[in-house]
Amino acid sequence: MFTAIADGNTEILEQNAQRRAAVEELATLPWKGAGNRARRKVMKAAIDAMPPFRRVTGPATRVRIKATLRSALNDAIGQQILTFNPAAHVEVDPVRKPKALVWTDARVARWEQVGEKPSPVRVWTPEQTGAFLDFLAEDRLYAMWHLIAFRGLRRGAACAQPWSETNLDDHSLTVSAQLVQDGWEVETSEPKTDSGFRVVALDDDTVNVLKRHREQQDADREEWGPAWVETGMVFTREDGSWLHPGKVTDLFERLVAASGLPPIRLHDLRHGAATLMLAAGIDVKIVSDTLGHSDTRITRDIYQSVLPQVGKNAAEATARLVPLQRKTKAEEARKAAKKAAAKAKAEARAKKKGKRKKPKM
Repeated sequence: MFTAIADGNTEILEQNAQRRAAVEELATLPWKGAGNRARRKVMKAAIDAMPPFRRVTGPATRVRIKATLRSALNDAIGQQILTFNPAAHVEVDPVRKPKALVWTDARVARWEQVGEKPSPVRVWTPEQTGAFLDFLAEDRLYAMWHLIAFRGLRRGAACAQPWSETNLDDHSLTVSAQLVQDGWEVETSEPKTDSGFRVVALDDDTVNVLKRHREQQDADREEWGPAWVETGMVFTREDGSWLHPGKVTDLFERLVAASGLPPIRLHDLRHGAATLMLAAGIDVKIVSDTLGHSDTRITRDIYQSVLPQVGKNAAEATARLVPLQRKTKAEEARKAAKKAAAKAKAEARAKKKGKRKKPKM
């Protein structure tokens, strides 16, 4: 089965490459001229006949497949259907979780020059996050981007957040549901873990942002009239119906591209929220509870990205704890040199002043 998955991945990559090459060739064809138009028509038909772009089955998915098979076959052993577990002897490629890296000036410059992304998981600096939110100030879903950026809600939880669980007077909201995709269909479900059920505190600015969003939603409801779909959700489409999580991701990517900022994924905005909280000195337990993690180790290992200045401050604080003799001697030498320079300067001024003094008659 795993050999078949590997063969399938190879086939998908080849088909993706063929479709990409055809799309790029079509983009180079001019629109003018009957011959060009005929050729474009033929190429469009050929592209439509090709398999769509698909994702390969990655190492993490293969590990989960093996774990599922191994569990099922262990149950079969317990029922005396099998005497050994063949999945226990299958070797799959190890999975190494990518490290979240911050978009520093040097990494941004490299990306602008050659398009290189430093990691699959990328985090904006506070300044870059602020620039993005300022860019989206007039966006209809600004409140959702703001909430994810500062409070770290998952995409599905943000799309499913109801007003009934959003208490702006108490500066809090309760995460109690999520929208998930089954293929391309969307359905609502409970959070995937017990820790996913949580109360998230809201700051004054976020509360004001949500109040303005509610006022706009009330205006939209009145404008749509009987056609309005009453879902009770905080964030909806223009007619009040559910947001599609996949379309939200696509919209976010387009907005990032339009902003001119270095690219991140929507889930990376959640990484950024964790980074901002940790950089602000918030206890890791509170950060973990806010994000809905079952263990603070998840917060430390996956979501903590050290901002450059935070790392510099930590390094300086650490260095100050160790009294180095060479540092003392160096400081004394600098002080002595500074004192000698000041003395020489004073003597030069005095000498110059003496020369200018008028002789007595």
